[in-house]
Formats: sequence, structure tokens, C-alpha cells
Amino acid sequence: MVKAKNFQQALEEMSADDYEFLMARIGPDVPKLYPKEMISYLYNHQNQNDFAVLFDDTLRSISINNTDIFSVKSASGTKDKMFDELSQFISDASQRDAFCKALINKLFEFSFEHMFGEKYDFFATIFEYLIKDYNTDSGGKYAEYYTPHAVARIMAAIMVPKSVKGVTCYDPSAGSGTLLMNLAHAIGEENCSIYSEDISQKSSSMLRLNLVLNNLAHSIPNIIKTNSIAAPFYLNQKFDYIVSNPPFKLDFSDFRQNLEKDAFKDRFFAGIPNIPKNKKESMAIYLLFIQHIMYSLSKKGKASVVVPTGFITAQIGIEKTIREQLIERGWLRGVVSMPSNIFASTGTNVSVLFIDKQADNEHIVLVDASKLGEIIKDGKNQRTVLTPKEEQRIIDAMNKKIVEDDFAIVVTRDEIRSKNHSFSAGQYFEVKIEYRNITSEEFTHKMNTYQNNFKQYFTQSAELESKIREQLKSLKYA
Repeated sequence: MVKAKNFQQALEEMSADDYEFLMARIGPDVPKLYPKEMISYLYNHQNQNDFAVLFDDTLRSISINNTDIFSVKSASGTKDKMFDELSQFISDASQRDAFCKALINKLFEFSFEHMFGEKYDFFATIFEYLIKDYNTDSGGKYAEYYTPHAVARIMAAIMVPKSVKGVTCYDPSAGSGTLLMNLAHAIGEENCSIYSEDISQKSSSMLRLNLVLNNLAHSIPNIIKTNSIAAPFYLNQKFDYIVSNPPFKLDFSDFRQNLEKDAFKDRFFAGIPNIPKNKKESMAIYLLFIQHIMYSLSKKGKASVVVPTGFITAQIGIEKTIREQLIERGWLRGVVSMPSNIFASTGTNVSVLFIDKQADNEHIVLVDASKLGEIIKDGKNQRTVLTPKEEQRIIDAMNKKIVEDDFAIVVTRDEIRSKNHSFSAGQYFEVKIEYRNITSEEFTHKMNTYQNNFKQYFTQSAELESKIREQLKSLKYA
């Protein structure tokens, strides 16, 4: 084999048969690109007339040629194309050529070798920015929130303390895939298959890109764009690992009535949240996601779910029913309460619920990490950032079942029952009163000090009362 001096030229000079042979050697999970669809080809032809047309035609051709591998399916079975015609997003037609030229120049200069070496973490800032942008424009419809990588790493490290193989991983509210990518990295991309559902086309497209860039392209056919609560594609499938940062509050009144049918009763065992008066957008849809996740676990399944911290102590309602069932079924492994403002796009205090069908019910770990982290400025807002050492402290407390004053406690199922099924670590911490021996002289001195202080306070109080009475006497009716 001879190393070509000009890669693009060598590709263009290959015969059709040789090129097809080359594509077959690369493998079925790699997108099929023809020489005229390469970045270098577009770069070399950027000065031709109507370059935007060539650019868009190239994206369209790549989408058509790779439909079977890289399209995201909807619940109805239809497939979404891989790329949009990007120049059409520029309303001023005279600027489309310049826009496409700028894109291709940036891509031509970009180090893809470095990108693949960094894996998903390389894109953390980009994906966070995009998700925040979606929320500003139209994300309120689907309540898309970027999950901080610190939270995702902690969840993955706790869920996968030892190596596993041949497992299935699922997220019913996948977004761009932050949780799934971290979970796959902890397991090993070659050791797991990814499954996901999400109602947002934007997020599904980003997740597809994540899978391509993280050696998980074999799972792209498992990415489904659908409403996983109202129309779950994977209703009859069980999964070994489930992660989720579901929307907490969302108006689902348009399909709530359908959820009360017999077909859904087993899945939503604790009930379906009511429609609040004059505030439909505050419907607690996350309670449906928790129940859906419990329903979707395999016999040895494990799950990790981000929930509002209020869920872990609610005294009545669906929240308490779910907690009771987690205890009675013996599925609760532990809970980590996170610092406030750890999410960039919401100030809601969150906790992470760890579910395991093979949990040790005599050693349930509750962690209060609310005091950890460093507060930094994030635009107009503040957010809390955990250090690597703090992340590891949380992970060790859960995986090694470490007891630490005012931070982590290990409790039994019966102890949780006795506390009205509260999952808050603070309710189990021992209240300590410190005693210090003092002499008779020290005691007398302290008492005299207290008496003198009170005498001064009483004198000041009497003076104020006198002034108030005098002021009241001076008031007259005008």
C-alpha cells in the first residue's frame, strides 16, 4: 500500500469498484461518503458560483446514502434525515454562499483527531450552550435541560462500580445524551447497547451525533423520537441500566386522560398527577417518568434518576407512594442530595435517586452533598461546581458505604419506615451536644456577665417604651 501525498486527489482518481471495496473494508457502521462529499472537496470548490447550492446538495446526498444507518426513527416508523440544508436558515439569499464558505473553512481547519481522542467531554461546553439556547427559543415546550457533567459522571460511577458486559442502557428523556454517554464510557462502548426516547427532534439529532463521535453508531437504530410517557416505543422491553434527568414540571393535560386507561395502570401504580387550577405547566410529569423507569427495569436492573429534592421528603401524595414502594420492594440503593444551583438552566434543588432491584436493604446510603461545591458566576446567574475531589467523595460514600458526620449515613429499610419513608440524609444524622467542664469560678463569671447584659437590655427597653408613649401622646387628629 502506497501512502498518498494528496488524500482527496487519490480518492477522486480511484475507480468506482475500488472505492466500493474501500467502503466495504471500513465497515457498515461508518457513514458512506463519496469523494465529492468530502470536506476537502468542498473546501477546494468554495469559490464556484452558487457554492451554497453545492453545500446543501452534498448534505442532502449524504443523508440519502446513509438513511439506513444514521436516521432517527419516530414511534410511527418514519425516519428523520441526517442533515438539514443549512443555508436555508439564512433568510438573506445573498449571504448564503458566504455562510457556507465560513462553515467549510472552519471544518477544514478543525482537528478531528483531537476531537475523537477527547470523546464526549470535548463537547461539554458546546452542548450546554445549545441546550440553553433551545430553552430560550422553544425549549419550554419540552423542558430541555442540560445535565452537568459532574452529575452525569457521579451517576455513572455509582451505577457501574465494576465491569459488566452485554448490557442494555436506556434513557426515556435522553436529550442530547449526556447521561447515556457517561454511562456508556463507564461500561465500555463495546460492552453495551444504547436505547433512548425523546420527544424533541433537536435533542435526538444531537444524540445521534454523540453516538457517531463516541464509537456507538451501532445504537443509532435504537434512538426513537417519541413521547415516552404517552406513546412509548419500548413499552414491552426491559433494560439493565436506566438513567434519566426528566422534565420536572410540564403540561401533559392533552394526553392525561388516556393515561388512566387500563393499559397504563400497571405502569403508573402510584397514580397520575392532577391538573392544577390555572397552572397546567406545573403538572409534576417527573412522577410519571419515575414510575415508567421502575416499570422498565430488567430483573437485575439498576436506575439513576434526577428528581427535585422535595420528592424525597413529601409527606403525602404520589411522591410518598413511590417512596413506599421502593422500600417495600427492596429496590432503594441510596440517594444523593446535590448542592443548590448545580444546574446552569434551573435553580431547582435536585437529588439523585439510585434504584437497584438487587439492593442491600440493610445498608441503604443517604448522602447530603448540599454543602459541597464552589459558587461561580455563569452569565447573569450563579452555579455551583464540584471539584474532582468532591465528586470522588460522593462516589466513595455510596459505593463503599462510608458513614461520615453530617455528610453520609447508612440506614436500614426499617429505619426508613420509622421516619415516614423519608429519603433525606439530614433526618438520620445524630444530633450531637458538646459538653465542656468548667470550674465554679468560670460558672459564676458567666452568670454575672449574663445578668449585667440583661440589666442593660431591660434599661434600654424601658427607655424605648417611654419614648414610644410620649410619641403616641403627641399624635393629634388633623
